[in-house]
Amino acid sequence: MYKSIKSCLALLTLALIFAPSIAQESKFNWPNDKKIAVSLTWDDGRGSQIEFGLPILNKYGIKATFYVVPSAVAKSLDGWKKAVSDGHEIGNHSMKHPCSGNFIWARGQALEEKEIGDIRKELLLANDTLNEMLNVKATEFAYPCGQTFVGRGENTKSYVPVIAREFTSGRTWMDEAPNDPSYCDLSQLTGMEMDGKNFKYILSLIEIARKDGLWLVLAGHDIGPKGRQTTEIKMLNKLFKYLSKQDDIWVAPVGEISSYIQTKRQSL
Repeated sequence: MYKSIKSCLALLTLALIFAPSIAQESKFNWPNDKKIAVSLTWDDGRGSQIEFGLPILNKYGIKATFYVVPSAVAKSLDGWKKAVSDGHEIGNHSMKHPCSGNFIWARGQALEEKEIGDIRKELLLANDTLNEMLNVKATEFAYPCGQTFVGRGENTKSYVPVIAREFTSGRTWMDEAPNDPSYCDLSQLTGMEMDGKNFKYILSLIEIARKDGLWLVLAGHDIGPKGRQTTEIKMLNKLFKYLSKQDDIWVAPVGEISSYIQTKRQSL
């Protein structure tokens, strides 16, 4: 018995010794000697993204991904056309933003009351509408409220397979870790919140990603001085100045990076 325990402890010790080297060998090869990737994304198509977001993004030459709802785009159509011409990516965020009916405000578009076919029709309609409005084909998707299901109880189903068929990637919300490009499901990319966060916090996420060569997808909603669900301009100024000085970070829209990962995996 003692010998058996001793042998197990010896094997565990060896595993711990060699684990760092194994992780090192599995790191993904980013282009141009980059060590990590970062994408900045915002949801819904809120007016503040045009008013406050575009000026600061364009000032630093950073291209972002905006997951939009067509009805929101219609309120600032000229601004969104400018966002496209400036090189920012437009992603699909559904037609009517369905979420769990547990959010009382979402009760009229409750995911619990929908079926897979309903979701697919809505997303395709949103793509067609965005194409008519902005002359773009949205290849990336963000799950409203970060929720990936329809139905309830025993009848609950995932609509991730719909995203896998119709889009290059799908991003969730309020996640706990960046994406491992060698392993992650592109149809369920993690999105880490930047609303209400200061630069020190965002820098800690970047360092986590840098350690293991990961892809950090930052996610937000409004952009402005302050407010609920707002990415603060003060933080973005510090972040963008920092990113502009880092040669080892690839900053690009979600579609550009997801396509690179997809191509890289196919070549293996």
